[in-house]
Amino acid sequence: MGLLREGINEVIATTTVNAAPMGVILRNGRYTLVAFLGSHTVENIEKQGYMVANIVHDPVIYVMTAFEDLPEEAFVSETVDGLTVHRLDCAEAWVAMRTVIERETAEALIVGLEPVHEEIVRHVVHPVNRGFNGVIEATVHATRYVRTGDPALRDLIGHHLALAKKCGGKREYEAIKILSNYIEIYSASD
Repeated sequence: MGLLREGINEVIATTTVNAAPMGVILRNGRYTLVAFLGSHTVENIEKQGYMVANIVHDPVIYVMTAFEDLPEEAFVSETVDGLTVHRLDCAEAWVAMRTVIERETAEALIVGLEPVHEEIVRHVVHPVNRGFNGVIEATVHATRYVRTGDPALRDLIGHHLALAKKCGGKREYEAIKILSNYIEIYSASD
């Protein structure tokens, strides 16, 4: 299998009709994931023993799945190794992975991953776009910000959104607007 690269691969992880941005870690040929407790994704990984790493190049999907559930029609059922898995309809590629809980901390599960099937759905080349990357970074910080309220994270979000505004296109601008609304909603509820 070779769709995921050494380092942390930002993907949209899916379980049964559930999606969330996650970082799949590949180090020395070993795949792992750190999944924060209290999410539907963690519950499903524990119950189902699988997840799908969806490779998506749409910043709006990353922002939306970080803060809300997608409708059922956003998912496609696939059969892999006798198991029904759910991937995103918009995925350009996907990797079905068996999951094994390796350990639990006070905040997260450390999950071992075993790729069992991968598929390229659309052959697309994406040049590096700092606007897209800025949205991804801002979204990662925003998921932590809504849990902690740390003002340093809010500053990082602002930095990355400014970069996304400067370097992005229409989808990045839409993602910026959506993410900004989530942060404002969170700030108003403090």
